[in-house]
Amino acid sequence: MYNSKSKSSVLPSGGGVTLIDPTDALILLLDHQSGLFQTVKDISVSDLRRNVETIARLATLLNIPVVTTALGPAGTNGPLMPEIHELAPHAVYVPRKGEVNAWDNDNFVAQVRSTGRNTLIMAGACNSVCVMFPALDARAAGYDVYAVLDASGDPSEMASRISLARFVQGGVKPTLTKALLSELHRTWARPEAAELGELYRLVEPNDMAVAESCAQAQQAPR
Repeated sequence: MYNSKSKSSVLPSGGGVTLIDPTDALILLLDHQSGLFQTVKDISVSDLRRNVETIARLATLLNIPVVTTALGPAGTNGPLMPEIHELAPHAVYVPRKGEVNAWDNDNFVAQVRSTGRNTLIMAGACNSVCVMFPALDARAAGYDVYAVLDASGDPSEMASRISLARFVQGGVKPTLTKALLSELHRTWARPEAAELGELYRLVEPNDMAVAESCAQAQQAPR
């Protein structure tokens, strides 16, 4: 695989050459299923789901392709969270035939390759399995891979620490939802600025409360 950086990702100053190029990015949302959410203990499920929703909205806003998959959605793992396809209607769902590792499914890998994009942004219900296995395999296949840790989860803090260490050892780059949002949008001097601002308020509700308090204070009589 090659590591291309289009001019659209680089500011006039020359900045941005080491950051994610949105025109080369593909978002993979793996096994965000209701049953698997019950095993997540290192982040609240409400925060996890909100971050996944933010990524889905961002993908639609910036026209970034999305591939989803689920393992045994009719069984104990439960169905895929519906908000993903509601907020990113262009997302392509690839069913699996029992493979724990999505990269072991030929149709999933074929869908990834068909996009022609080489920067993979992954998140899943379980960092240590759902994200880890395809992330490492994709990295070995030559892709540039990012793992969005707070749009994923793990059964314990120990599992979370081990996941982070193994990602780094395997050349997978860890990131967070807010950082991903900033890295992809790059500048406020763009027509989607207002919509992007709404995404920041979604991913950082405490910041929204501060902004609302500040606005109210400015309107108060002096």
